[in-house]
Amino acid sequence: MQVLGIDIGGSGIKAAVVAVDKGILVSERFRVPTPKPATPNNLAKAIIEMCNHFDWKGVVACGFPTPFYQGKCLTGGNLHTEWKGVDVAALFKEATGNEFTVVNDADAAGLAELYFGAARGVKGTVIMVTLGTGIGSALFLDGKLLPNTELGHLYTDKGILFEKYTSDFIRKKENLSRKKWGKRLHTYFQHLEMLFAPSLIIIGGGASKKIHKFIDQIQVSVPIVAAKAQNDAGIIGAALAVKK
Repeated sequence: MQVLGIDIGGSGIKAAVVAVDKGILVSERFRVPTPKPATPNNLAKAIIEMCNHFDWKGVVACGFPTPFYQGKCLTGGNLHTEWKGVDVAALFKEATGNEFTVVNDADAAGLAELYFGAARGVKGTVIMVTLGTGIGSALFLDGKLLPNTELGHLYTDKGILFEKYTSDFIRKKENLSRKKWGKRLHTYFQHLEMLFAPSLIIIGGGASKKIHKFIDQIQVSVPIVAAKAQNDAGIIGAALAVKK
C-alpha cells in the first residue's frame, strides 16, 4: 500500500510517497514554504499544490502541528488562530477531492520510530521530541501511543514555555551556539526525566541530523538518540497512521 505522506511544519511543508508496509519513501521529497499567513485557506492551496505535484488521486496522510479532539484542531498551534475548531481532513478533502487522514505531526514522527525506528521493541515509556519551529512530542507506553501530548508547553523555572526557550527556532533567533543550546536542552530533558522516568528519549526534526553537535551538553541518565528516519519521520509516520 502506498500513501502520499505530508509533513506540515511552521516553516515548510514536505511530502513524498510512502510504502506503508516497509516504512520507506518511494519517491523524491517535495518541499514548499509554509504560506504566510498560514490560514486554512492558504494552507489548503499549498496542499493542492502538493497533490498536483505528485499527480496524486489516492489516500493522503498529513502530520499537522496542532493537537486534535475528534478530528478538529484544539488550537492554532504555530500556524494561525483561524485553525482552532477546524476539521483539517474535511477541509483538505474538499480542496483536493482526495481522502485524508490527519494526525498530530509529532505523533506521526513517533509512529515512524515506533514501527520502524529507534523505539521499535522498547518497553516502558518512550518520548519522541521534535525540535523545530516549536517543540512537538509523542508519548508511548509499551508501544501504545498517548496522542496529542504537548510537552513543549511545559514551563521552565523562569515561567517561560520550554517551546519558547529551547526550540530550534529560538536557537536560530537568538543565535545560540550549539553548546549554549545544548545546555538549555539539558534543562528540558532533565525535566522530562523527572516527570516521566522514560526508558528512551528520541530527538526528531531537523535537529536530529546534528545531534552530535549538542548531545554532550545533555547530562541525564536516560538514553537519548536521534530519530532513525531523521527529518523524514513525520512523512513516514503520517502515512503509517492510515494503516493504524
